[in-house]
Amino acid sequence: MNNKKYFLITTILFSIFNSTSLFSVESKKTFIYCSEGSPSAFNPQVSTDGTSNNASTHTVYNRLVEFKYGTTILEPSLASHWKISKDKLTYTFFLRKDVKFHSTKYFTPTRNFNADDVLFSLNRQLIKTHPYHKIGGGQYQYFYGMEMHKLIKKVSKKSKYIIEIKLNYVEAPFLANMAMSFMSILSKEYADTLTMNNKMEDIDYFPIGTGPFIYKKYIKDTLIRYIKNTYYFKKHAKVDQLVFSITPEPNVRFLKLKVGECNLIIDPSPADIPYMKKEKDIKLIHAPGMNIAYLAMNVEKAPFNKPLFRKAINMALNRDTLIKAIYHGTAIPALYPLPPTVWGYPKDGVKQSYNPIDAKKIIDSLNLTEKEKNLELWTLPVSRPYNPNGKKMGELMQEDFRKIGINIKLISYDWPTYLKKARLGTHQFIQLGWTGDNGDPDNFLAVLLSCASIDSGSNVARWCNKDFDNLIIRAKKLTDIKTRQNLYIKAQKIFREELPWAPIAHSSVYRAMSTNVVGYKIDPLGGDIFSEVDLVK
Repeated sequence: MNNKKYFLITTILFSIFNSTSLFSVESKKTFIYCSEGSPSAFNPQVSTDGTSNNASTHTVYNRLVEFKYGTTILEPSLASHWKISKDKLTYTFFLRKDVKFHSTKYFTPTRNFNADDVLFSLNRQLIKTHPYHKIGGGQYQYFYGMEMHKLIKKVSKKSKYIIEIKLNYVEAPFLANMAMSFMSILSKEYADTLTMNNKMEDIDYFPIGTGPFIYKKYIKDTLIRYIKNTYYFKKHAKVDQLVFSITPEPNVRFLKLKVGECNLIIDPSPADIPYMKKEKDIKLIHAPGMNIAYLAMNVEKAPFNKPLFRKAINMALNRDTLIKAIYHGTAIPALYPLPPTVWGYPKDGVKQSYNPIDAKKIIDSLNLTEKEKNLELWTLPVSRPYNPNGKKMGELMQEDFRKIGINIKLISYDWPTYLKKARLGTHQFIQLGWTGDNGDPDNFLAVLLSCASIDSGSNVARWCNKDFDNLIIRAKKLTDIKTRQNLYIKAQKIFREELPWAPIAHSSVYRAMSTNVVGYKIDPLGGDIFSEVDLVK
C-alpha cells in the first residue's frame, strides 16, 4: 500500500473516530464489527439485503425453526418441536413457554412470547386486510416472491402455545423457508402499543424481538449498538456489547482492523488479502460462497425487451477481466443463476463466450435508436460478498459496452435508496447479486426470476417466462430430489436462452478478524452471526 493512499485512509479514520461516540462504551467486553452499509430497516419481513439481515435477523429476532450455527441443518428455536401430517399439508408447531421479549427504553413487555405473536407475524404478511399489512408500503418481497401467500391456506392458534399452519399444496422447502429471515417473530403486544400511540411505522425501525442482542441505538451511516440479552432462552452471548461500525470502504475497514478499532470486518477487498496474510495480528478465513453476482436487464424497457440485444450484452462482457480485476482470483465465472455449491446446478454448463466482434454485429443488425444506444447502468454503492467493488466493475463494463457501440452512464444511490428504486423497476441495467438463504434452488430461481417476484420486487430483470415459471413451480411441489433437480436444470436452460441477466461470478467468502476472536464461523447462507463469538486475551 503506497504512502499517499495510507495517509488518505488514515485521515478518513481520524475523522470517523473523532466524529462519533463509537468507542465511548461502558462494557466489560465489546465486540466491534466493521459492516459495509446502513440497513434499510430493522425488520427482516420488509428487507431482503444482507446488510439489513445482519443488523436484525441474527441479532434481534428468532424464528420457529432455525439453521444450526454454521450449517444449513434445521433445529428447533421458538418452537420446541413440530409435527407434520401424513399428507404433508398441516404443520403443527409447539412453542416454548419460557421466552421473553426485549425490554427497551421505548417498550417494556408484560408477558412472554406465545402463539399470538406467531399469528401476528405471519398474518401481517399473509392477510392484506391485517392492520399492519400496509405499514411501510405493504412490500414483502420474500413472502410474495416465494409465493407463500398462495402456499399458506391458514395460520391458526390451537392453544396459547400451539400454532397450526395449513398449506394449499405440498411444498418441499417449506420447513427450510420457515427458518428464513422473513419468518422472524415480532411482538404483537409491542404492535398493539404502537397502534395505541399512533406510531405503527416504528415497528420496522425500532425492533423488539427475542434474540441474543437488544437494540439500543442507530446513527445512520455511522453505527448500530446492541447489548447482550441476559434473558435469552438459548446460550447467552459471550460479549456484553455488540457494535456495528458502518464503514463502506473496504480499505478503511482493513485499516480499522489493523489499528484495533474493529474486531472483525466484512468482505475485505480481494486486493488487500495478500497483505492481510502477512499481518501477525490478523486472522483470515474463507469458504466457498453460495452466491452470484449478476447484471440484470429490465426487460420491460427497450432495448432490453429484445432477446438478441441481451445476447449481445452477454457476449460483450469480458468476465475473465472482471474476475481478475475485481476479485483478484477469488471467484469463478457464473454460467447460470445457481452457484455450483447448490444442488440443481447444471454440470454440463458451457461458458459464455467473450465475443465483442459478433456482439457488435448483432447490435448493428438491430437498428437501435440513439436513445437505445445511450443507457444507464446502476453500480452497487456498497461492497457485497458477491461484488466487492461495484463502481470499478461498472467502469470495466462501460468499456466493454463501448466496444460494441453502447454508451453507458454510470449512476448510483445510497444502499437503501438503491434497493427501493430497484424494487420499483426504475432502472435499465443494474448490478445486484444474491446469497442463498436456505440451500434450496428455489431460493434463487423463484425469489429472483419467477413471475410472482416481479410484483414483490426481487425480480429486478422483471422477466416472466411461463415455461420457466411452470418448471420451478412444479419442482417445489415435489419431494423427490432427483426429479426436482432435473426440473431446475431444464429451467436454467431456458434462462440461458433468454438471458435476462448477464451472470458474472460466484465469489469465495472472506472474513478478517483480530487473532483474539474465537467462536466465529462463516455462515454458508451469508450472514454474520455473533451470538457465539468471544474475545480472549
